[in-house]
Amino acid sequence: MIIKSFGRLSFWILIAIVIAGCDGARGTWAQVSPEVWPSRPPADIPFEPSKELTGIAFTGRHAQYSHADTWYPSWAANGKLYTPWTDGEVNGVTSTSLGEKATTGYATILGDDPMNLKITDVMTYAGAPAPYEGRYPDANLVYKGVWYYGTYCLHETPGKHLNWDVLGPFAGFRYSTDYGKTWHETSHSCGQPLFAEPDHFGGKVKIGAPHVVDFGQDMQYTPDGKAYLAAHGASDPVLEPRAAELSWITGDEIYLARVKPTPHNMDTRSKYEYFAGHDNAGKAIWSHDFLRIKPLLKWDKHMGSVTITYDAPLKKYLMVVTDGGNTISKFDTYILESSDITGPWKVVVYMKEFGEQGYFVNLPSKFISQDGKTAWLSYSANFTNGPQGSHYRSLPEGGGYWWTLQEIRLLGPELTK
Repeated sequence: MIIKSFGRLSFWILIAIVIAGCDGARGTWAQVSPEVWPSRPPADIPFEPSKELTGIAFTGRHAQYSHADTWYPSWAANGKLYTPWTDGEVNGVTSTSLGEKATTGYATILGDDPMNLKITDVMTYAGAPAPYEGRYPDANLVYKGVWYYGTYCLHETPGKHLNWDVLGPFAGFRYSTDYGKTWHETSHSCGQPLFAEPDHFGGKVKIGAPHVVDFGQDMQYTPDGKAYLAAHGASDPVLEPRAAELSWITGDEIYLARVKPTPHNMDTRSKYEYFAGHDNAGKAIWSHDFLRIKPLLKWDKHMGSVTITYDAPLKKYLMVVTDGGNTISKFDTYILESSDITGPWKVVVYMKEFGEQGYFVNLPSKFISQDGKTAWLSYSANFTNGPQGSHYRSLPEGGGYWWTLQEIRLLGPELTK
């Protein structure tokens, strides 16, 4: 996530050259006992504590790749991971999601060991953000040999913050049938987005920065053959808005949509269904009418960027949410769990100041162990260090303005620590 300054991009390219010299992994492992992260949720948290998954521990194993952010890898049938990235440099290729000539990056990731991966086939794709000022990657899926790549739009409010604080709409999906060699453009744009929102420029959105739920390799654990999108948003009216009420990293609500993934369906509004609450028997309601959409979860001033991964061995959905404060502060990240994608959701851990400014956090299903108890957090961190003048720490060690993979263990009464 880059501030509106090409100087910042140049700064991170310089860091890439000085620190790495090349774009390989820098994996380390301190021989220490796993460190349990203390869970310290705010008093008004609306989620009950989980009785099955009661926390996480960091093993100390971590790896760092490239000098860019926005990594959301999808596990294809051929065993490879395919990912977006942006705002930085990967293997000598640069991308910035800002301005009329905005580009977003994409790459292929080879290997099965998170400590020893290879990033290859690194390229960029141009996509104008007008009438907004930035266009960024979000929803990413490779399914049955088709790569679906989504982007969303952002707008700056001058004089309020140093970073983006107005979340725009989801522009739509482009797709590739040859793993990124060529692309078919979406029929939508930031000015004419896939979903019917916002109703005016700068208005609230509910599916502004969606991420595809990770159902494992080639979506093998999808419950119904459909792809699900989890997104953060906000709705009017807001009685006491915070400084950055709805941004790329902040919001009040989580929303859910689903669609049968085909090139036509993914780019066609009428093919989507939206979570519309529960009936009297507690069964989820799904509707093709966007106006009937309801929040899956709501926590005023405490939600933001969201991802969901299915942990198949444990038969649990793991939701990771980041509350981005005022968008340039330290961020809080928390993990929720559920046996059903529509809930109820319960809190596993609330990690105050994770990163200390960790963001775009997700759990790639490829790196979940066979017993489901060990996983790897994927994220970037501390983008306001350097030109922005902040001095946030790597917490835990290994995080920074690159792709970080951090090994964790899920804790609970039935799980060995």
